[in-house]
Amino acid sequence: MICRLLKKELALVLTLIALSSTSYAQLPEAFPQASPQASPQASPAETTRPLYGVQGVLIETLDGKVVSSQAENEQFNPASTLKLATALVALRTLGPQHRFATGVWTDGTLDKTTGSVNGNLYISGRDPSFHYEHGVLLARELNKLGIKQVTGDLVVAPGFTMNFSASAGRSGDRLYDTLDATLRYAEAVRAWNYERTLLNDRASLETVPSVAVMGEVLVAPVAPSAKLLLTQRSSKLVDILKVLLCYSNNFMAERIGEALGGPESVRQQLTSDLSLAPEDLKLASLSGLGVNRISPRAMMKIYRALLAELQKHALSPASIMPVAGIDPGTLEDRFTGLAWRGSVIAKTGTLLRTDGGASSLVGQMKAANGEVLLFVIMNQRGSVWRFRENQDYLVMLVQNTRGGPKPFEYKPLMLTMQLSHTESTVAAGEEYEPPSKSDHK
Repeated sequence: MICRLLKKELALVLTLIALSSTSYAQLPEAFPQASPQASPQASPAETTRPLYGVQGVLIETLDGKVVSSQAENEQFNPASTLKLATALVALRTLGPQHRFATGVWTDGTLDKTTGSVNGNLYISGRDPSFHYEHGVLLARELNKLGIKQVTGDLVVAPGFTMNFSASAGRSGDRLYDTLDATLRYAEAVRAWNYERTLLNDRASLETVPSVAVMGEVLVAPVAPSAKLLLTQRSSKLVDILKVLLCYSNNFMAERIGEALGGPESVRQQLTSDLSLAPEDLKLASLSGLGVNRISPRAMMKIYRALLAELQKHALSPASIMPVAGIDPGTLEDRFTGLAWRGSVIAKTGTLLRTDGGASSLVGQMKAANGEVLLFVIMNQRGSVWRFRENQDYLVMLVQNTRGGPKPFEYKPLMLTMQLSHTESTVAAGEEYEPPSKSDHK
């Protein structure tokens, strides 16, 4: 009886008054705050109130059987779930082990008696995850080379960014202060101490890394005469993607997208590799900001391709995506009930004003019978808060038709640790790398 009632409610949740993209659908409302602590067994008439908007849904088994569908071929704004497409192309293009390099150069000479470089210090690189602690780490590595002071300027390449700032100038100013312990912000000190403590690197906490730059901050390419001092490499791409997707970091997504050639390049790769029609995917950004367009069916193709790419590298969806109710970020406060916690791995998408309010949820759920189901749920032209409630409720209804939820096997990691596994390499002898072409843009 309960199973029949759940199926009836599920059918009602998927009913639209009209399917055109400009019409409004009145959909059943989820339980207050979509609480997963209770099983959805009440009568629809008793638990619903109008929810206006348009909705697209596609839920499938792992082997491709359709469980539920609604407007699955219509175009929707995927919002930040588009970051899954960016992650897919990044993994295929760069590989999960890829590290972004930050180079430190100088056109001067080192006076070992004073620890002073008589010349400029150059910084190149496009690491999307470069932050305070990585700046202090550069100071420590320079100290190891005997460098304590730079008489010239700090010159950052046009592509360099820090602390998720798109401005090379502001990033250079912040690095300037971070390198010098007498100018270092308290926030930078806390970030460094926190990371070193988590890594149990007590030796680094016994000293205070510091490099004082006496000149100014300039934005310019690395001088052809400069020699490479050291290279600092970021955490692996797979770790960066985990942080990016958990927190839905727009800046990191766009920076990685630049390394992939931008929206049009990514669109062409996806349409070619996944056999999508040109009209199936319209990209204005690679973070999900702005007006993008995709159908639930095309998004399902992207998600399946992402799963296949992860599997090829012996990785799971949880390696890069948030696990609901466990990982910090956008899914931290969803599916938090004891039974539901950890039973959903998904990427959220939210735009409060674009397309009248857009909200999406794409990922997979696990049921008590051991079955894993893939889902794409897209809503727009209504309240994103109510959309989220209905998305959660719909997932829970499907799980309950299969005996309830079951958590995925997952050992959570502190996300602050994901970006701490950097590597530094000191340049050998007089050899050095020429500045990359991108640094001259």
